[in-house]
Amino acid sequence: MAMAQLMQKILIIVASALLLAACGSTPEQRWRPVHSLLERFPWMYRPEIQQGNIVTQEAVNRLKPGMSKRRVRFLLGSPMLTDTFHPDRWNYVYTLGKGSRIAEEKRLVLFFEDDRLTRLEGDYHPEPQADREAPKEQVVSVPDYVPEPTGVFDWLMSHVGLGHDKEDDEHPE
Repeated sequence: MAMAQLMQKILIIVASALLLAACGSTPEQRWRPVHSLLERFPWMYRPEIQQGNIVTQEAVNRLKPGMSKRRVRFLLGSPMLTDTFHPDRWNYVYTLGKGSRIAEEKRLVLFFEDDRLTRLEGDYHPEPQADREAPKEQVVSVPDYVPEPTGVFDWLMSHVGLGHDKEDDEHPE
C-alpha cells in the first residue's frame, strides 16, 4: 500500500513538473525543434511569404516635408501598422520570408504634425536631388487589336467571304 501511494505521489510530481514547464514556454519555443528538423528536408515545400507594404526608393524620394497625410497615403498606400495612441506616426513594415525564416525586413516610420509630414526614420532615406537619375522616357509601339472570329457562324462567314476581313482594318478608305 505504501509503495502504491509513493508511486502516485511521484507520478503527480512528475506530471505537475511537466505541466509547469509547458506553461513557462511559448508555443513557438515548444515547436522550434520540430520546425528545425522539418526545414532540413530538401523536399519540404517552403512558400515565399510577403507581408506588409512594398515601399520603393522612388516613392520615398517623392516624399517632401510638409506633405499632407492624404498625399503620403496616395504615394505609399495605407500604413500597415497604425497606433491608436500615436495617430501622427505611421509604420510601414515589409517582410519577405521563405518558410518560417525571414529573409528581408524593411521598416519606414513617418511622423506628422498637424496632418503634415515632418520627418521619417527607418531603412529608407530620400536621396539628394543631384544623385537621382532623370526618368527615361519609353516609347512602345502596340499594333491595333483585331479579334479573330469567335463562333462557328463567324468562322463560316469569313471563309465564304461574307465576314469581316483583316485587310479592311489595315487599309480604311
